Amino acid sequence: MTPSVGLVPTEQEHRKAETMAIDESTTREPNTSAPTEAPAVTGERADLLETLAKHRHFLRFTTRDLTDEQAGLRTTASELCLGGLVKHVTAVERGWADFIVEGPSAMGDFTAMTEADWARRADEFRMLPGDTLAGVLADYAEAARRTDELVADLPDLGATQPLPKAPWFQADTEWSARRVLMHVIAETAQHAGHADIIRESLDGAKSMG
Repeated sequence: MTPSVGLVPTEQEHRKAETMAIDESTTREPNTSAPTEAPAVTGERADLLETLAKHRHFLRFTTRDLTDEQAGLRTTASELCLGGLVKHVTAVERGWADFIVEGPSAMGDFTAMTEADWARRADEFRMLPGDTLAGVLADYAEAARRTDELVADLPDLGATQPLPKAPWFQADTEWSARRVLMHVIAETAQHAGHADIIRESLDGAKSMG
C-alpha cells in the first residue's frame, strides 16, 4: 500500500533529525568555537556544507573544556596536539577557499619552498607562545563562515582551477570547486579522527560512545 504524502519524511525533516542526533550525542559548544549559521542553500551545496559542518563540529568538540596548556599537549607518539590540529585545518580550509577564487597563485609553488617556509608551515601544527584555544577556535569559525558564504555565492561548482605545483599533485591537473570542497571535507574528517584519539589519550574523554 502506498503511504500517504503526510507520512513520508521530507528531505528537510531528514536533515533536521540528523542534526538533532548530533546535538543529543554531544555537548553544546561555547559560542567562540561555533561558526555562525551558514547561508541558506539547497541541493548539492546544502549537502556539501552540512557534511563539512558535521566534521568541523566533531573536530571542535574534541577541545571542549580544555585549557590553553592542554590544547598544546602531545598525548601520543605523534607530534600533533589538539590546538595545532585546529590551526592546521583552519589554514587548509582558508587556503583552498582562496584557491577556488584566485587559482594556484593563492597557494604558491610548493616545489620552491625553503627550509624557513617549511618551518613556518610546521608551526601550523603547534600551539605557539601567545596562542590561545579561544583564539584558535574563533579563527576557525571565521574561516568556516567565509567558506560557507563562498559556496553559497559561487556561480558554478564545476568551475576549475589548475592545481599549484607540488610533489603530491599530478602535473597539469585541474580541480573543480566541487572537488576542492570534497577534499576539505575529507581532510577535516581525517583530522577530527586524529583529534579524537589525542583527546582520549589526554583525559579519557570521547566524542561519541
